[in-house]
Amino acid sequence: MNRHLISAADLSRDDALLVLDTAEELAQIAGRSIKKLPTLRGRTVVNLFFEDSTRTRISFEAAAKRLSADVINFSAKGSSVSKGESLKDTALTLEAMGADGVVIRHGASGAPHRLAGWVQGSVVNAGDGTHEHPTQALLDAFTMRKRLGDLEGRKVTIVGDVLHSRVARSNVLLLNTLGADVTLVAPPTLLPVAIDTWPCSVSYDLDGVLSKSDVIMMLRVQQERMNAAYFPTVREYSRRYGLDAERMAQLPEHAIVMHPGPMNRGVEIAAEVADSVRSTIVEQVANGVSARMAVLYLLLGGSESAIGKEVSQ
Repeated sequence: MNRHLISAADLSRDDALLVLDTAEELAQIAGRSIKKLPTLRGRTVVNLFFEDSTRTRISFEAAAKRLSADVINFSAKGSSVSKGESLKDTALTLEAMGADGVVIRHGASGAPHRLAGWVQGSVVNAGDGTHEHPTQALLDAFTMRKRLGDLEGRKVTIVGDVLHSRVARSNVLLLNTLGADVTLVAPPTLLPVAIDTWPCSVSYDLDGVLSKSDVIMMLRVQQERMNAAYFPTVREYSRRYGLDAERMAQLPEHAIVMHPGPMNRGVEIAAEVADSVRSTIVEQVANGVSARMAVLYLLLGGSESAIGKEVSQ
């Protein structure tokens, strides 16, 4: 693997499968009474979050601690950033503290790429603007593989606010690398301008693709990023692009429903669908810790040949 994980495009097929296989091994410790491995003892991981987050920050913190790393949580609120300190100065401060790995979430697309040029340690992108969120794509692929097996040739439908979604871009790139066929479904106003350059198909008709989908992933409508009227009303959006019980009934029997969270219940997904046996939403949260453990393990010096031995001890 590369020294950093900035984009899902950084991962070759072999790299992606290595992360997923390592996550599978590491997931075994979740059932233990003591959920710890000594792998990263003495290493320091900094969670550098410039945007609010619950799932991702806690997931990375849990992943690092389960590998026995020292964890420093840095929030922009109440820090020198609120006094005007630049990202570069913050990076140099972390460098002086001896950070071995920096997990960064930032509102500006490209911030993790810039940070990687300023620090000696590994940088993991935990979401940058509307650009990418590679570890979310990894945990999603891990969840799909656990439920459906090999992803080669699987039909994955991603629905909703693609324009503002870093999750959608990372999933399209990673799933294409793993051999899945991805279709994006959204109103034209919620698709990026250069969508024709993405390795996927595009449809405006949700009902037309449901019966052919192995996976349907609903994206949150990110109203906090919207500075214009992208659809007439929330009710109209939900009627055309929301997943309710009637639409779920059109899916093949083996198909699963996913959502990266947090959800807008009653908008992109009905409560009865979110809580159904087909939903993997809670699973995704648990799998997120295993996938992020795998990323930190591999980036910060863990040996792929040693992982089985460590887990079995």
